[in-house]
Amino acid sequence: MAGPSWHIAGDYFESCNCEAICPCRMVGGVPGGRSTYGICEGVLSWKINEGHAGGLDLSGLNAAFVIRYSDDEPGSPWSFVVHVDERGSAEQRTAIADILTGKLGGDDVLRLPWARKPSELLDVRASPIDLRFGPDGYELRVGSAIELTATRPYETDERVSCVIPGHHIAGTEYYADRLAVHDEPFEWELAGNCAFVSTFSYGSD
Repeated sequence: MAGPSWHIAGDYFESCNCEAICPCRMVGGVPGGRSTYGICEGVLSWKINEGHAGGLDLSGLNAAFVIRYSDDEPGSPWSFVVHVDERGSAEQRTAIADILTGKLGGDDVLRLPWARKPSELLDVRASPIDLRFGPDGYELRVGSAIELTATRPYETDERVSCVIPGHHIAGTEYYADRLAVHDEPFEWELAGNCAFVSTFSYGSD
């Protein structure tokens, strides 16, 4: 997987249809397991506060995935749509999509479920992506396709982590106030399901 050296770091926000705490999480050092309902549908998002691919600056741009997989399908392949920040140039958008889908390598990304096993990338879409991280909660909007808000943390004294930012980074479990997706072929509206906030740092070195 030849390509430029790269690094992206920033804030991570996700939600899926599982109940909080999402069973995929590692809680108090205990590894997770199957999703709550056997079929996982959700949204993952990254706010790139600092990033580059070779000499290309990626700072200040965002990305989001809409995902689905079944625990009982052989190999549990992911089907997913990638949204990249329309504010970026075509070159920046391509770099972000290539990084997060594993095309540019990097152990941090190649360990992720959709990169390490056969999965189906349905589309890459340039979209307006607004990610807000603040003291009152977290919000993601991707045009008219995705709306995710979370303001109520799940109360626990245990350390909680997620495989996507990496279990070496602790995060905070939330209840989603709203997770609405109208993004062909995905369609759902949920409330009270799980959400998760943390930081992330991926690189090719």
